[in-house]
Amino acid sequence: MLSVQNIIDELKNQDIEVDYSQKLLIKKLCQIKFEKKRFLKFNIRKKNITSGMYIWGEVGRGKTLIAETYIRNCNQQNIKSFHYIDFMKYIHAQLKEHSGKKDPLNQIKKELLTNCQLIFIDEFQVEDVADAMIIGKLISSLMDEGQKMIITSNAHPDNLYRDGLQRKKFIDSMQTLKQRLEIYKLDGQIDYRSKRILENNNEEKYFSDEKIFELINSGIEPRQLSNMKLSINDREFDCKQVQNNLLWIEFKDFFRQPTGSADFDQICKKFDWILISGFIRCNDDSLDIVRRFVSFIDIAYKEKTKVKFFLNDNKISEIYMGNKLGIIWDRCQSRLNEMKAFSHLN
Repeated sequence: MLSVQNIIDELKNQDIEVDYSQKLLIKKLCQIKFEKKRFLKFNIRKKNITSGMYIWGEVGRGKTLIAETYIRNCNQQNIKSFHYIDFMKYIHAQLKEHSGKKDPLNQIKKELLTNCQLIFIDEFQVEDVADAMIIGKLISSLMDEGQKMIITSNAHPDNLYRDGLQRKKFIDSMQTLKQRLEIYKLDGQIDYRSKRILENNNEEKYFSDEKIFELINSGIEPRQLSNMKLSINDREFDCKQVQNNLLWIEFKDFFRQPTGSADFDQICKKFDWILISGFIRCNDDSLDIVRRFVSFIDIAYKEKTKVKFFLNDNKISEIYMGNKLGIIWDRCQSRLNEMKAFSHLN
């Protein structure tokens, strides 16, 4: 049987001291009732019955962690879980597959409804006009069918897709979400993600990709570790992971790409945390990589961006061992040492 205390105990085992706002969220999640859809669809039109929860709040407050823990303890077997990026990839792939058919979005809705008691969408965000038109209509139609949903986001529904093209159409389509899902703000002061990263600020530790993923997503069901795409200034770059407020890149791959100061400026403004792994030792034959990295560090330092370096077997002094950059690298190395201790944030 689903128990509030069981979920709290599991969170405590992950070093989460559940506060009042988190406990109230857990209680509300445990109160979600899973009726048969044909009865729920009828009752929705007669009564003010909620179809799940929309959980929003500041980064690192445990929205995903609590939702994932609830799902693991939930006695419902047919649950479809998506990160928002993966959800949109799935929709676009299905739209392509159903191209030429009448109302392809309706076909996607039917497929999502098949053998599904609950749909979970994590880190809901809308930045693209095409996605905005699609997602609003699809979610509205899913809830019209009585589909239960849990959605997490850093933004209240009214603040999604701010300043976007044709935003009024999107907002209109999201009215069903606001009416059918209970909107819950997860308040609180502790940023658990930052806490985990800062507590692991030991350069002597060796962090594999799997360990870094676990550090970022503690308590979350592991997803396949594959490269993702970062969209900046109408271009796409390879990265390890991108979330609402966190970017994980590899030194040896990311700074080989034709990035520039305008891209770094946008990245530092967009993300609260930037994690860098995959360091290699460079010399004067790798000046392009090092120059881009130096430019990034200059901007991250100025913007007081939190950057975590997973150096593993490397030392800061060994990232660049050439001669041509001279004082430019000396300054960068000094900033790296300061940033490693996060003293530049004071």
